[in-house]
Order: sequence, then structure tokens, then C-alpha cells
Amino acid sequence: MANLSSLNPQQRQAAETINGPVLILAGAGTGKTRVITYRIAHLIDKGVAPENILAVTFTNKAAREMQERINKLMPRRSQKSEVRSQKDDKEARPTICTFHSLCVRILRSHIERLGYKRSFIIYDESEQLAAVKKILSGISAKGEKTDPSAILALLSKFKNGGEASAAFADPSVRALAEHIRTRYESALRACNAVDFDDLILLTLRLFNEFPDVLEACRAKYRYVMADEYQDTNATQFQLIHALTLKHRNLCVVGDDDQSIYGWRGAEIANLLDLEKHFPEVKIVKLEQNYRSTNTILTAANALIKNNARRRAKSLWSQKGQGTKILLRACNNEDEEATEIVGQIEFARLAHRVPWKENAILFRTNIQSRPIETALRKAGVRYHLIGGQSFFDRREIRDFLAYLKMFINPHDDISLLRIANTPARGLSDVTMERLLGASHERKCSVFAAMKNPLVAVTFQKRTHECIEAFVAFIERTRATLCSVDAVHQPSAHSADTTLQIWADKFLDESGYLLELRRQEKDPEAGDARVRNLRDLTATLDGSNAIGKALFERLEEFLENITLDSDREDEEEKGDVVTLITMHSCKGLEFPRVFIVGLEDGLLPHTRSTTEGTLDEERRLFYVAVTRAMLSLTISHCASRKKYGQLLPCHPSRFLKELPPELVEAADEKDKKPVSEAVGKSLFDAMREAVG
Repeated sequence: MANLSSLNPQQRQAAETINGPVLILAGAGTGKTRVITYRIAHLIDKGVAPENILAVTFTNKAAREMQERINKLMPRRSQKSEVRSQKDDKEARPTICTFHSLCVRILRSHIERLGYKRSFIIYDESEQLAAVKKILSGISAKGEKTDPSAILALLSKFKNGGEASAAFADPSVRALAEHIRTRYESALRACNAVDFDDLILLTLRLFNEFPDVLEACRAKYRYVMADEYQDTNATQFQLIHALTLKHRNLCVVGDDDQSIYGWRGAEIANLLDLEKHFPEVKIVKLEQNYRSTNTILTAANALIKNNARRRAKSLWSQKGQGTKILLRACNNEDEEATEIVGQIEFARLAHRVPWKENAILFRTNIQSRPIETALRKAGVRYHLIGGQSFFDRREIRDFLAYLKMFINPHDDISLLRIANTPARGLSDVTMERLLGASHERKCSVFAAMKNPLVAVTFQKRTHECIEAFVAFIERTRATLCSVDAVHQPSAHSADTTLQIWADKFLDESGYLLELRRQEKDPEAGDARVRNLRDLTATLDGSNAIGKALFERLEEFLENITLDSDREDEEEKGDVVTLITMHSCKGLEFPRVFIVGLEDGLLPHTRSTTEGTLDEERRLFYVAVTRAMLSLTISHCASRKKYGQLLPCHPSRFLKELPPELVEAADEKDKKPVSEAVGKSLFDAMREAVG
């Protein structure tokens, strides 16, 4: 039974309000995850079946953390439950997942009604870009350059209800977007593939065209909670609204002051205007902060009050007043970086503050360069969040393309990536001809390769290479699927493991030899092979027992595509964290350094023309509220841009901080310390050196 006595009065009120619509307005550091998990446990204590509870959030990391906390609050009720099947155990637990994972669950059961096969694949961003590039190559004039990433961004806006946006005001742009969208959707449909936007859009389409599916989902999910509600876009709102319209048991948790993702479609109005859709909503404010000192919170409150359209709240803490905010004015970014590193090292030597308690926050990734240089020069270990992902490495993407091919050989994007990797006589010219044949016959490239009428148009040697490749794919798939029903898992495939199967495939395919051959440095080749071995060791997962290889592989690829935040979860040890302000939401650090507080960086130059000044202020607010004990803000008189030193001006947001809470760094440096403080500093430094 969940003990709610450990919650503060407002947290307890939020946890105990279980019927009807509820808005938990959770300020930064007010313990919202704790409230959500206790509320779920309280629902179960009150007799709500766990399988009737749904909690959705935005990242797999947040969903896992929530699930772990729920498991601690809900110990297995009896020894009998230990012998229940995995399926029964899963059904006896609440559904806690991301929006996209929820839609995958629904689509896996019902997507055949929309004409897709149940074994659909999910394209990630690189595969989407490849599909767009292929379309553009067929419609662009010779020599014309079009940015596929920009087209993909427009497509996403278009698909998520952005038709009325300024981007589509120009009829020619709108017509082009509609044409590309039609071709893009047709290309994905031919491969039995969907993208991230489709996961929600197709689920909404299911709900609209098949009311029985919607009713089944409503009956299953009778109590719905949505975390980070200020970050929901139009389609995510429609999904939540559809599920809860009848039973009205919706609890949304969020903070309009931390809405910083408008550039990717987040609608702050979903939280601000909740009463329009649920007039009876009960609002509970969480304002007691458990993270920061009152100096930091008072400054944050004063800053965010300058945004007119917001729900009023005022954070406070029992952690005391704390030290003043340090404001440092520097001549340029190199001096700024050197000063910050010096401050970090002084704290480590004089006060034994480990590196891991420090975080340096910036508006744009390019600002990290001088900071990284200064940290390296001083021998300070650091971790830059947002570097190249493990899953973006060439060898990993090649291997994943192979796996996707074995699940669905009609996946053109994956086939085109690996057809001649390693080299097997299928040149770019050959693949272009096959791609053209697939367009003419309205079929996949793999189907074109198997078509005798297509094959005879190639020279004998190329014809043999095509036949060998088709035989290779089908032979390898045979170890995953039964011969007489290619989409059904083989009965005997559960006798082995995916790791054994994959390692054998890599050895026999010649890919590892090719990988080593392509690297001039043998150590680099070995490192790439180790990356693949590390990946194959994770293929089976923790729930592999009793599942066929085909099913395990399907589940693995699904998780890889949906779980994009795994890299930042790794334990990095004692290192300084470097991170953008957009990436730092949800994190906290004892000592925070915010760099580049200059007009043009924060607020960004675009904010004045795009009317997003309020969101820029919210971004600064998020950065400020990451600090627990100490906050240093810096700005430069000049900064290099495209190799040229340009003058800079302090951010207008600095004037919104209460002056009595801010201390200039040069003034602080002039203050003499007491004899006792000086002695303790030298003792600490002597011990550190010794």
C-alpha cells in the first residue's frame, strides 16, 4: 500500500484526486515523477485494475524511471505471482510508455485494417531522409539543389496539421509539399514502413474509421496520465482527447514555464487552454522546490513573470537562501572558457568539489568548441551530451539495415544500403536500373530483382550477381522464418539465440573482412568489429525466453528505433557535463555555468522575427532552474562568427534578474577573504597536491 504521508500537502492532494480531469501544475524540481508514481499506486490501492491505467511520457528513459518507481511501490503480492507467465505478469501492471510506443502497441494489433501488414517497420530519420532524397532525385531539375532535411521538416509539419502555417502560405510551396508527401507516403507504403509521425496519425485514423478499436482502447485505458503535457503537439493532444473524452479520467502533468519545444511542434496552448476541453478540471499547483536555493528560485520567478501568457506560480524552497548568482563579463569566448575552467579547478582543489558536480550550459552546439579546448588544456575530463550516437556509426547502420532486410526484404532503403556491402558485383549503375524497374512495375526493388523479365535485361555476369544476392537474402531469412509462411516465426528458431545467429551471419557474410579491409589503421578496424560484437550481445534482450528468433528480432528493431535516448544514460564517471539548454530539461547539477548570455544567442536572433521571445525566456528559465547550489552566468564583449570577431551585447534577460541577487565576478574577486577561510583553502590545496 502506498504511504502518502511522505508527500507534502499539495503533492498528496494531487495523488489522491483520482476521478475526473486533473491538471498537476508542477514547477521545476517539485517532485512531479514522485507524485505521478504515488498517484498510480494510490489508484491501484483504491481498487483500479493495473491494466486499466495508462501513463504516457516523451522518452523511454522517463518511462523506465517511472516503471522502476512503480515496481518499488507495488511489490509482488504473493509467492504465487512468481510463477505467473510473463504475459500475465505484464497484464497485471500499468502501461507506462511513450506516446509512440503506445501507438505501436495499438497498431501491431489493428493496422491490418488500414491495409498494412502487422510486421510493419519504423523508419528512423536517416531512412526518412534517404526516401526523400530518392524522391527529389526524380523531380528536381538538373543542377537544382534542395535540402532533404528541410523538406522532411516541412513534411512533418504538413502531416501534423501544419497546413495553415506560414511555411505553406505560398501556393507553389504547398503544391510541392503535397506532391512530395504523396510520393513519400507511397514509397513507405510499398515497403510496409511507417515513420514516427505515422505512428500517431495512423492510430488516429484507426480511431476515426473503426470506432470499435477506439472503444476497445477506452475500455482498456480507463485512467490516463500524460507527463510533460506542455510539450504535446496537435496530434498527441488528439490522441489523449480521443481516449479520455467519455470517461474523463485524465490527469495531465506539466509546466507551461518549461515549454521550450515550439520549434518542433509543441503546443503550449494544450496546457494553458485545458479548461476549453475539460471545464470541470481540477488544478493542483506544486510550488515547493526540492532542488535549488531560494536565491536561484527567486531569480527564476522574477525572470519568468515577464511572460504574460502563463499560469501563475512561485517556486520556493526550504534549502536556505544560498550564495548570490555570479555574473562574469569576458572579452571573448576563449577568455570565457578559461575563466570557467579555472573556477571549476579552484573548487576541486580548494573545496574538493568533484568534476561531476559541474555542468556548462549553452544555447547552440558551436559554443562548445572553446570550452572543450580549455578543458582539454587543463586536463579536465568532460562529457559532451549530443555527440555521435553509437547507433549512427557506419558499421552499426549497415548491420541494422541487414536485420531490417531479413524482417522485410521489400524495405528499399535498407536494401539499397547493403546490396553491395560487402562488394558483390551490384554496382551503383545496376542498382539505379533496378530502382527504375521497380518504379515502372510499382513494386519493391527486391521484387524487381526476382522478376525474370527484369533479370534478363542485364548482362550474364550481373544477372548471376543479382540471383546470388536474392538467394543469399532468402537463405538467411530461412533461419528466421519458416519456409512455407515467411511472416510466421519458425517453430524451431527458439532453440538458439539471436546473438549466435548474428555472429555466425557476420562471419560468413564477409562483412567483417570488408570492414577491416576498408580501414587503413588495423586498430580502427578492430574497434568497428568490437562495436558490432557489442551490439549482437544485446540482441536477445531480457524477455527472449520462449520467443522465436523472428519475434525477438522484430522486438529488438522496434526498441532500437523508438529508444533514442539510451546513449546519454551511460555512467560517465567523474566528468564535467557539457550540454545545450534544450537538452538539459529534467536534469540537475550542484554547480551550473550558463555561457553566452548575449542578444543574438539568448534570445536568439530569430526570436524577434518569429515572435518566440517568450519561449527564449522559458529556455533561460529552464537553464537557471537546473542549478542546485551555485549559478554562474557569463557573456562576452565579442565573439567569433565565421572566423570574424564581432561585437556582442549582454542579453536583455540579464536586466530581468533582481540586482540584489547578482554579484559581478570582478567585484567578488576583489573582496579579501578572512584568515580562517584563507587557512582552510590552503590546507585543502596542500592536501590535494600531497
